[in-house]
Amino acid sequence: MDTPKKNRVYIATSLDGYIADKNGGIEWLESIPNPENDDMGYEAFMAETDAIVMGRNTFDTVCSFDIPWPYKVPVFVISNTLEAIPKLYQTNVQLLRGTVKDALKQLHEKDIHSLYIDGGKLIQSFLREDLIDELIITTIPILLGDGIPLFSSLDKSLQFECLSSKRFTNSLSQNHYKRLKK
Repeated sequence: MDTPKKNRVYIATSLDGYIADKNGGIEWLESIPNPENDDMGYEAFMAETDAIVMGRNTFDTVCSFDIPWPYKVPVFVISNTLEAIPKLYQTNVQLLRGTVKDALKQLHEKDIHSLYIDGGKLIQSFLREDLIDELIITTIPILLGDGIPLFSSLDKSLQFECLSSKRFTNSLSQNHYKRLKK
């Protein structure tokens, strides 16, 4: 039996649709107190994830955090400009080159099917190729006014249905969307 192939996004945005401020900063993500340390479904999401596929900018951001490597599943970085994964991360991260379709083919050949797609430009590339199956978007009630947008132009519209909406910490809304394909 074939394993279902699923490309999913789990991300936070500002009210005006940005995933980072105009300087690439993400400190605003912690602007709403979370005294209960609610993971907002992240652990359940990760329990259904075979691997993370991220873009180079997101990888560079994660590497800049002063914390131990945060992921328990394999991480693949899609980049055609990164020469090699830094030695510190080579046991946890592999480099993929080529298009997003090339990367998916390589991962599926390794029997890796349920993917967490992370990084603004990479998500946009997957959307342009109509390769996103689910979007889980948590909206932080802040207007940044400028920054790195989650979405960009598409050649055609993509229709999704809302599977669920949840509210966290009395301030954040999280919507789970599934791609409707004909």
